[in-house]
Amino acid sequence: MISSLLVANRGEIACRVFRTCHELGIRTVAVYSDADANALHTRVADSAVRLPGASPAETYLRGELIVQAAVAAGADAVHPGYGFLSENADFARAVLDAGLVWVGPSPEAIEAMASKTRAKELMAAAGVPLLAPLDPDAVTEKDLPVLVKASAGGGGRGMRVVRELVHLKDELAAASAEAESAFGDGTVFVEPYVEHARHVEVQIVADGHGTVWALGTRDCSLQRRHQKVIEEAPAPGLGPETEQRLLSAATAAAGTISYTGAGTVEFLVSADRVGEDRVHFLEMNTRLQVEHPVTEAVFGADLVALQLRVAEGGTLEGDPPAPSGHAVEARLYAEDPAQDWAPQTGTLHRLAVPGVRLDTGYGDGDTIGVHYDAMIAKVVAHAPTRAEAIRRLAGALERATVHGPVTNRDLLVRSLRHEEFTAARMNTAFYAHHLADLTKGAPDPYAPLAAALADAHGRSRFGGGWRNLPSQPQSRRYLVAGEEPEVHYRHTRQGPAADGVQVVQVAADLVVLEIAGVRRKFAVSRYGDRVHVNGTTLTALPRFPAPEPDHAPGSLLAPMPGTVVRLAEGLTEGTPVQSGQPLIWLEAMKMEHKITAPAAGTLTALRVSTGQQVEVGTLLAVVEPL
Repeated sequence: MISSLLVANRGEIACRVFRTCHELGIRTVAVYSDADANALHTRVADSAVRLPGASPAETYLRGELIVQAAVAAGADAVHPGYGFLSENADFARAVLDAGLVWVGPSPEAIEAMASKTRAKELMAAAGVPLLAPLDPDAVTEKDLPVLVKASAGGGGRGMRVVRELVHLKDELAAASAEAESAFGDGTVFVEPYVEHARHVEVQIVADGHGTVWALGTRDCSLQRRHQKVIEEAPAPGLGPETEQRLLSAATAAAGTISYTGAGTVEFLVSADRVGEDRVHFLEMNTRLQVEHPVTEAVFGADLVALQLRVAEGGTLEGDPPAPSGHAVEARLYAEDPAQDWAPQTGTLHRLAVPGVRLDTGYGDGDTIGVHYDAMIAKVVAHAPTRAEAIRRLAGALERATVHGPVTNRDLLVRSLRHEEFTAARMNTAFYAHHLADLTKGAPDPYAPLAAALADAHGRSRFGGGWRNLPSQPQSRRYLVAGEEPEVHYRHTRQGPAADGVQVVQVAADLVVLEIAGVRRKFAVSRYGDRVHVNGTTLTALPRFPAPEPDHAPGSLLAPMPGTVVRLAEGLTEGTPVQSGQPLIWLEAMKMEHKITAPAAGTLTALRVSTGQQVEVGTLLAVVEPL
């Protein structure tokens, strides 16, 4: 029996595994990088061990240090979580060689599926339908579009869609660099890219005694940059024949490699010319998936507990549990979808989503940094029907308290309510088609007034502007959604007043306004110059703003904090560049972001080098237009 378990991971998944361990009476051990010294997963574990000597991005890839930490802390088992070393056969062997229990499949099973090209060969031999890899050197125009994909790992890292042959070489290099950074393995391959397909997967759990459970399907079609955003179980709209083909193929995949533990078999499902579903094997993830909570909700199962049971040599008794209802999960990211999904950093002052399941690796006051994935939390709703689950999740997110950096919360709410999603007609191109419309939503026009009234109340017990004679109205300016509205209000003997509305109540954290006969409540929270009013985020602008830095025309500024990971080949001062040409690659939150030339011209200044850390607004380069 396992008595003490180390999770070789961080953040949300470490906290998730620890929760089950605590329920089962298993002691827990965390590991952490210097950047994670006070992270939530270190605080909720019974003990924690620092991993020394590596950069924060590399720390959780150092298997030898993690094994040493497990032995030093007296752990007798290791759970890999997902990402990092979770699908690394050498790490699994090192854990077993140290006399510890490995909570996962055998190293041989991991090895069989770790190389996605080798996995495809095995699945083809087992009769599982798939997309055959292409020789990168033999790709022609007729093969386009193609998908460049990392052979190791997942989560959308190391993936690129290539639609023009001239870009294939650069995208192979970029995908390889990103995969090396994320998984320690830069191997990539190329396969056909299926347009307008659905991403459907099957959850399996297998014991060491020949029993394999296929716990239904999940749809993960709503993705950005090949990373999942909204997932649900069961996958809607599948005919019984298609569903059975998926379950049978997943079970066959597990049997082919004598799989044990929890795993996921992923497929693309597309309709042929006569509307029949075609199933293509993508890959097998030999680990727990980020989206596993929707399966847990539908089947009433704890997949981590099942992993631990199998690792202890236990059996899956009887038939799988029967499914009930529908579950939907949304990933809350610190990112700005309207700005090319730019990751955001800063303090997460408050996070609360009542009434639904919330899995997170952050607590109130924690800092969201640049070194790791941008996911803040997973929000999961379960209900008897799909429509009810969607409504419950959208409502919970809309009412959630998320005070901190910009997030994708509003995008999630609008996505869940989009007619294409509610009718289950979505595919992996959903955001390519609808992102512009989904990020157009106007902020609440009364949020600036509520912020100004609450702020004035908090600054003085007399209301911060009261006069015994009539005077000019008070005014405040805010930055919200790229606009700078200015609001006006007055302090009267009867209290604060504003044109067009009746001010019913004002406090530092709550304003009640009556607008066209309807009373509305505005919850107000302020952190420095950032103000949150219900779901709207504003920045209070100073009365006398400081002058903006004077940058030359064509200056390229860092849009986010991050690390310069690559420069365009041969890029030096004096180099001619074309409009839109990629010049600099930044890595932030494990994703690469291209900085391109704003116009055709000459590179007159290059202020950064590979490996350099930059902050938002750092001058990277200057392109003098022609």
